[in-house]
Amino acid sequence: MNRRRFIQAASAVAVGAVSSESARATSQSTGELTVALNGGDYAKACIEVYVKPFEAETGIKVTPITDEITGAQLELMVSTNSVSVDVIPADPSMDAQAPVKGYLEKIDYSIYKTDELDAMLDFVKTPYSVGSIVYAYCMVYNTETFPADKPRPTTWAEFWDVSRYPGVRTMTSGMTGSGPWEEALLADGVPADALYPLEIDRVFASLDKIKPHIRKWWTTGSELGQMQHDKVVDLSQSFDGRAVLMIDQGIPLGINRKESKLTWESWAIPKGAKNLQNAQKFIEFITRADRQAAFAKIMPYGPTNRNAFKLIPEDLGRKFASHPDYLKSTIVRDPKWYAEAGPDGMTNQERFAQRWNEWVLQ
Repeated sequence: MNRRRFIQAASAVAVGAVSSESARATSQSTGELTVALNGGDYAKACIEVYVKPFEAETGIKVTPITDEITGAQLELMVSTNSVSVDVIPADPSMDAQAPVKGYLEKIDYSIYKTDELDAMLDFVKTPYSVGSIVYAYCMVYNTETFPADKPRPTTWAEFWDVSRYPGVRTMTSGMTGSGPWEEALLADGVPADALYPLEIDRVFASLDKIKPHIRKWWTTGSELGQMQHDKVVDLSQSFDGRAVLMIDQGIPLGINRKESKLTWESWAIPKGAKNLQNAQKFIEFITRADRQAAFAKIMPYGPTNRNAFKLIPEDLGRKFASHPDYLKSTIVRDPKWYAEAGPDGMTNQERFAQRWNEWVLQ
């Protein structure tokens, strides 16, 4: 599930340019750059927080493209030697396939300041991309059904325990790209540090137990949000950003961060980008702590640079999946495992999707 499909954040707010006192300021230079920024409010925020300050600091002219670049588009551009964009957002699966498909340039980490690079979450620093935001699939409960003075489920095993925690449930569909696979194994007693490789038969045996109690397997964030808003579900496997927005609107929801499943989105450079060096500079710039803090103040996604939390209010920081206190009890989704292919050529991701299609109709 692409997290951009559920976001309903407020319109982007202008953010000041980088401080003139910044030790990172460089001399003006000539050049240009074309950057894909996705669309909507997300793209507006990127332009204000990333593009304009980058142009001011470097003198490099940036042409923003407010659209997504899919894996298929990337493959076509590179294979036909017609790369027209220098920087693209990349999800973990695109990054995981990069070493095999050869569609991305390697990131030049030599231009990063040590304190910035060391502060980046380890799992978002890869040879072919650098993480920009972190979000999570987590457990969300209706606080009217589960008030503070009564027991609330805190683990996926308790989510599965319909006798002790009665209520209507919803979980993500197995066709969204990130099915409830890890959650099913956690509910079945698999330790968090022993999830991978996922046991597909055990996953679906566990899902068999919760299936009768699922009102709907949601496929979009808006579908999930409507159920939460209308109070037709008591327990949800939910995007954390969606739940934060709902809580801010006064919907009686609470978020359990324990055993949340983290995923992220990154920035990458297509193989054969015409402005390679400028692209490297742009990605380094936008992953600095001050830029990520500015972005987090207007878009509800967690920074990947831990130093950004020093620059945002504590109450805001605690809304994000990458807050240091939450990382201790969360699970990081393993995109490399999902991208691995067996002897038949089918990836683990495809294997789960095929099994889901058979199982959900039973």
